[in-house]
Parts: sequence; structure tokens; C-alpha cells
Amino acid sequence: MAALSCSSGSHCAALPFPAASSTPRPSRRRRSSLAAGCCQGTPRNAALVAGSVAGGVSSGRRRCELFDLHHLVVPFAESWAWQQSVVTRRKGLAGTDEDHSDTLIALQHPPVYTLGTDSTEDYLHFDVKDAPFDVYRIDRGGEVTYHGPGQLVMYPILNLRYHQMDLHWYFRSLEGVIIRSLQSAFSIKASRVEGLTGVWVGDKKVAAIGIHVSRWIAYHGLALNVTTDLTPFQLIVPCGIKDRGVGSIKEILQMASDGKEIDKTALMDKAYRSLLKEFAEVFQLSLYHSPDWNLQENNNFS
Repeated sequence: MAALSCSSGSHCAALPFPAASSTPRPSRRRRSSLAAGCCQGTPRNAALVAGSVAGGVSSGRRRCELFDLHHLVVPFAESWAWQQSVVTRRKGLAGTDEDHSDTLIALQHPPVYTLGTDSTEDYLHFDVKDAPFDVYRIDRGGEVTYHGPGQLVMYPILNLRYHQMDLHWYFRSLEGVIIRSLQSAFSIKASRVEGLTGVWVGDKKVAAIGIHVSRWIAYHGLALNVTTDLTPFQLIVPCGIKDRGVGSIKEILQMASDGKEIDKTALMDKAYRSLLKEFAEVFQLSLYHSPDWNLQENNNFS
């Protein structure tokens, strides 16, 4: 199966090499891998995420290990290496009795631009050799997008063999998580757009989605603009879509309240809790906090 570029409304996470470097583009995926768009073992001392799943825990639900770094701004390359290590471990467990837990990582990133495997630099309004932020070329379909503080990024690493082996279903399910979350937490009516990937409020995209699938293990995930500074999006054509804009929860709520000041931390926390609840419900997962963070002792995090 060759690498697949999904709709231009896609999103991503990244490989640790800059687009501006001399490093060649990734080769076409092997038949077992698929890029589209633009979360091993049981954790030690894991505690059930109380109150995050409506209706409590069902004994029939698959376990999902949760790494909660949603208050932290995590360097892009480091989070990618973490994802990659989880995926490698999951591949080694595939088909065994040890493959009994999915993974979900929640965090924020410092300002960074990412481009899909086959994306073009035509959608950049700057020279990549003199870019305002780091630029990475990554292993997903779709065009350029932006990550930055105030944007809630969630990386599910799911073995779709235990869910549905259907990428269309997976994309629509991730979109559904966000749509349900915006409605339940903020009374914001969001929707899908035919032919595009992501979640929209009016003609503004508030959340981007992108994945890579290898041996039916899906990783990367979603990015929701909560309190994000949207200015850096002006230096690109986000996801290659020229006739639509980008929005955030903060912007929408302020417009509805005549510019009323909003507590950014409280807003991020509310969005995070709501996404967790809806994610667990849509995918029928029991979320467990894991204290064993690979990155938590890195003092460079904001």
C-alpha cells in the first residue's frame, strides 16, 4: 500500500528533521504503512482517571494509558521520539496477549511549522532557510500547518485491529470527539466540511487532524486551537486551503461575549477534560493516568 495523502485539510506531528536541511524526503511507505491527514504495556502505579469517563468504567472497555502533559510546552522532536518509541514497542507486542493497552499523550508545542511527506513549499510565505520558527517535514499526508502554545495536541496511539480497521471511520471518529467536546463544554456548534479533514466553526478551522498508520497502529492525532495565537497562520496557507480561515475557542467565546476577558488556563483545562471524556466515550476506552512520563524531568519545558 503506497503512502496516501488524504484531503488538504489535514494535520500532523513530526519527524525530527527540518525541511530546510539537506536530509532527503522520506521514501515511499512500505505496503504495511500509510500516511494520511493534515496512543504497550500496563503503566506502573496507574490510577484510573476519575470523572473523565461518563458513566464510570465498563469492564468491556479497552484500557488506555494516559500521559497528561497538557500544561507543558514540549519540544516537537522530543515528543516525536516518545511517540516513536511507543509505536515500536506496540509493534513488538502486536498479536500477543501483552498488547492490552492503547496510549494517549496530551501536550502543547512551542511554535513550529510542519509539512506532510509530499507537501509543497508553495504554501509558505517565507524562505525556509530563514523561517520564523523551526520547520519539519513529517510522515503524514496533507500540507503545511502550525503548532504553538495554547493549542491542545492529543496523540492517540491505537491498534485499530481492536477498534475498526477503517481509516475513514477513524478520521470521522476523531472529528466526532472534537465536535462533541465543543458542544458539551462550550455550547459551540462545530461541524465537518465535505471533502476536508478537521473540524470547523463557520468557515474557520478550529481543529486539525492527521495520522500515520503502520501495521494498523495509528499515531499522531489532533490539534485543537484553544487559546492559540493565530498570527503565525498568516505566514502560511494552512493545510493548503486558500478560501477558509483559522479560529480558536477563545476567539469564538470572546466574540460571543463582546470581548470579555477569559482565563486561559481555565479554558485549556476545560477543553482538556471535555476532550478526554468524549475520546473515552467515542472509542470505548478506560483511561488510566500513568506517572511514568518519559519527558517529565526535562527542565527545559515551559
